[in-house]
Amino acid sequence: MTKNKLLILLLLLTSHIIKAQFIKEKSLNAQIGYGLSAPFNSVSNVVDDGFFLQGELVLKAASWVEFRPYAGFILTSSNGKDLNNNPTTEKAESKAFLLGGKTRLRAPIPWVAPYVEGGIGASIGKFETYTFFDDISKSGIIYHIPFSLGLELGRNHSVDLGLTYFFQPTVEQYAGAFAVGLTFPLN
Repeated sequence: MTKNKLLILLLLLTSHIIKAQFIKEKSLNAQIGYGLSAPFNSVSNVVDDGFFLQGELVLKAASWVEFRPYAGFILTSSNGKDLNNNPTTEKAESKAFLLGGKTRLRAPIPWVAPYVEGGIGASIGKFETYTFFDDISKSGIIYHIPFSLGLELGRNHSVDLGLTYFFQPTVEQYAGAFAVGLTFPLN
């Protein structure tokens, strides 16, 4: 009986200490960028373009790891041409609200810190993927897998420059952006 009480007391104290020290800093990150979407399978190498906007709550656990719940928006549309400016009927369009969570791992280097991040999320909107291999038109909620590579720049790493992608297996396409972001500390 005494062992159980001691174990419960130890767990309570440990959980309180962990809760108090787990998140070191909180901030907000706002990103804007050139949105892109492309099919997984394409004969004519089509990439559709548009607009990307995203906000993240940055929860810094250590100098090298952050947790980032996010909400964003991507809007891409086809111009009827492939990457070589040839006419094509293939397209991969996304008009979606993005919601999810990511973990960022970064090198704790002053002024220029490279990072990689991944997670899981949901895309809510309209998706069209028309290629030689696929004929998909879907509206609603689908899951996506976010993946990003980039650099945090500046003395406090408050400028974010990166490539961010959302792999959407349900509709056989990926959407993403070349984005620039700014981070604002929360008190």
